[in-house]
Amino acid sequence: MASTTTSLEQLSVDTIRLLSVDMVQKANSGHPGLPLGAAPMAYVLWSRFLRFNPQDPKWPNRDRFVLSAGHGSALLYSMLHLYGYDLSMDELKQFRQAGARTPGHPESNVTPGIEVTTGPLGQGFANGVGMAMAEAHLAALYNKPGYEGIQDHYTYSIVSDGDLMEGIASEAASLAGHLQLGKLIYLYDDNNISLDGPTSLAYTEDAMKRFDAYGWHTQHVLDGNNLDEIEAAIKAAQEVKDKPSIISVKTIIGFGSPLAGTNKSHGSPLGPDNVKKTKEFYGWDPEATFVVPDEVYEHLRAPGQQGAELQKEWDAKFQQYEQEFKAEADQFHVSFNGNLPEGWDKDLPVYTAADGELATRQASGKALVAIKKAVPFMFGGSADLASSNEMDKSGDDSFQPGHYERSNIWFGVREHAMGGIMNGIAHHAGLRTYGGTFLTFSDYMRGAIRLTALAESASTFVFTHDSIGLGEDGPTHQPIEQIVSLRTLPNVVVLRPGDANETTEAWRIAMNTPKSPVCLILSRQKLPIFDQSTMGSAREGVAKGAYILSEADGGTPKLILIATGSEVSLALASQKALQSEGIATRVVSMPSWELFEHQDKAYKEQVLPPSVRKRVTIEAGSPIGWAKYATDEGTSISMNRFGESAPAEHLFEEFGFTVENVVKTAHTVLQDQPAEEDKKQVVS
Repeated sequence: MASTTTSLEQLSVDTIRLLSVDMVQKANSGHPGLPLGAAPMAYVLWSRFLRFNPQDPKWPNRDRFVLSAGHGSALLYSMLHLYGYDLSMDELKQFRQAGARTPGHPESNVTPGIEVTTGPLGQGFANGVGMAMAEAHLAALYNKPGYEGIQDHYTYSIVSDGDLMEGIASEAASLAGHLQLGKLIYLYDDNNISLDGPTSLAYTEDAMKRFDAYGWHTQHVLDGNNLDEIEAAIKAAQEVKDKPSIISVKTIIGFGSPLAGTNKSHGSPLGPDNVKKTKEFYGWDPEATFVVPDEVYEHLRAPGQQGAELQKEWDAKFQQYEQEFKAEADQFHVSFNGNLPEGWDKDLPVYTAADGELATRQASGKALVAIKKAVPFMFGGSADLASSNEMDKSGDDSFQPGHYERSNIWFGVREHAMGGIMNGIAHHAGLRTYGGTFLTFSDYMRGAIRLTALAESASTFVFTHDSIGLGEDGPTHQPIEQIVSLRTLPNVVVLRPGDANETTEAWRIAMNTPKSPVCLILSRQKLPIFDQSTMGSAREGVAKGAYILSEADGGTPKLILIATGSEVSLALASQKALQSEGIATRVVSMPSWELFEHQDKAYKEQVLPPSVRKRVTIEAGSPIGWAKYATDEGTSISMNRFGESAPAEHLFEEFGFTVENVVKTAHTVLQDQPAEEDKKQVVS
């Protein structure tokens, strides 16, 4: 194809390249290779296709751009600055420095214009799939005849060889192909180099054939410097309405530098001499740094100005829409503002002891049904475990091609992609998202949960089958270390409710937590419902993370039992036995360490008085971390080994989760004797 690229366009591309190189070199840290190779495709996308308004980075109908290859963040910061976002040259000069809005990898809650936090490879790939799913669902909910543009935008991403190697990308690509997400377009920076060397040492498949098999539309651009070829490929991708698209753009990593085509340009600064030689290659002054010609600024500000006009047109159209479809418009405003409908929680289920036993996974399912009726913009599902997670699995309500208006996502057995997709949905805005699987499989999705927390995103992870109470499936499926592992993540709220009412309250907290993911840890087995007429209130107590569920006889405890989840009912039964012996015992339900630690000192000391240091914590999981609450005069009944395949009742007895063992342990603590460790819990 004959090139129609103008000298101004080429100057703009080279400005993007060299601004990125200067950022990396000044920081003496970063990845110059990707910006040098991928700048042409970024320029074409942002200048000829992307609809955005730098003055309003959150315009609901903007196109979304995700740099999945987040190590190339210098490229994205250069783009944001040049295209008019609130990111100054001084910020570019502080690349990778403390307090700057230009961190080493893109962070959505730090830098204006960043859609989602990326960097760990493959995550952005899955985030983009989530954003495209959100667009499809919202378009089906809100677009009406004559108003087809309320939600009508594309999701684009630049992905790398490393992205495509990661398993999460394969999981997400498979689902995207099945869902026929025609407004999802990825540009693949195909440069044959990864950090350690040529990809030929580990990655020799025909990646585009793999995407053909996934149901994607695939294309090849043989010259990554040919702007017109890239433009033609994107136009062709837009014409395909029933398939996501990926365009393999053959590039040269570090193009124009002495290190071009080698892994030496991937993750290290070029060095002062090589920077000068690179600038000489492009015909620039080798001594000048952070140079942006005035004509480049003027040229690259034009797309954002056009985007501002598009937003004005959209705003005017939306005002007309509000007149004809007031209910939909009101809901649109509520959801995109991150709010909830008034009175959304008035029909959440409340239980009494007379209702009998109920697994917390079942109580979670009932709460979710009530929430979805009151909050029409709930959008989520399960990783092929809906029947076990007690989530809606009706095929009639499944989000599928031709039925994007439906709200139940069949993620398939793709836990890691589920987490990344949820993050993308949440960052798109306009929807509340949730996803469920077994607690032990949270390990598969930990990378996505971590990024969700880092990005301050609101997602609800529903993890059921939370202990050895899983029973016969055995130790491969019985979580031991997962709860404490999730608790170690900053900005994650972990809730392990002890009965149905605590579960309802856990969902209320999840829906009212705007900047932290919430993990609900739920039982497989049925549990008794606490009698709130004689015990502490779940409504108030769960919100504080821990509360006095059952006070000691006389109100002054000699011993405190602290428990979570299914072990709270065990603590109550043990309290009864201990008090029959005259031992005044308090039971504290502690569904959330994180929420409890947010309380003031007075409340924490009211629940756990410093003067009462005789304590026993009870949780069918790892003991790590419980010493803080047990104190040096107490102990923990917990799991120090994997479980076994047997009925749950047998396992709880075998591993000491019985009234008899709790009472025995309490006596040991009260006698100031070191607790004798149950040999069955010791790893041999």
